[in-house]
Amino acid sequence: MFFRGFIKHPVMVGSIIPSSGRLIRKMLGPVDWGQCKLFVEYGPGVGTFCQAVLDRMGPDAQYIAIDTNEDFVAYLRETIRDPRFSAICGSAADVEAIVADHGHDGADYVLSGLPFSTLPTGVGDTIAKATAKVIRPGGAFLVYQFSPKVKDFLSPEFANIDHDMEWWNVPPAQLYWARNG
Repeated sequence: MFFRGFIKHPVMVGSIIPSSGRLIRKMLGPVDWGQCKLFVEYGPGVGTFCQAVLDRMGPDAQYIAIDTNEDFVAYLRETIRDPRFSAICGSAADVEAIVADHGHDGADYVLSGLPFSTLPTGVGDTIAKATAKVIRPGGAFLVYQFSPKVKDFLSPEFANIDHDMEWWNVPPAQLYWARNG
């Protein structure tokens, strides 16, 4: 399923191989799960992060996964049977409306593996701007990429950006945690 998604939409799927367990643990490490009421993911694909997020979330938290690929959304809806989870076919650029439609005024954390460097012109900027608006104080935009170019999209919108690498991933990944204040 993941490989078919990459072949069908190579510009929208960041890698031919799902993320490693080490990348998942490192990326989610800074999340304050006790305070997280809404977790949003852009481009969940076949759900590589989904179970790890659900395992860490509280019983009253909600998880919204947004993907433009209808096949991935259908797959997630069929395979993840957790009432806290919603798979939405849509654009990350519309995150504010999607979050509002689910009864929230903002998200605590947003996770993205979208390949910002290959998105159509203007889309990455729009997503970064919408994400900065939707994240509640104390939250963060968690981004993993294979290119450091994503920082060009994050810097105009986020005051504090932490960076690390996960070398035990194919390919090695750039990790960013962006916060406003």
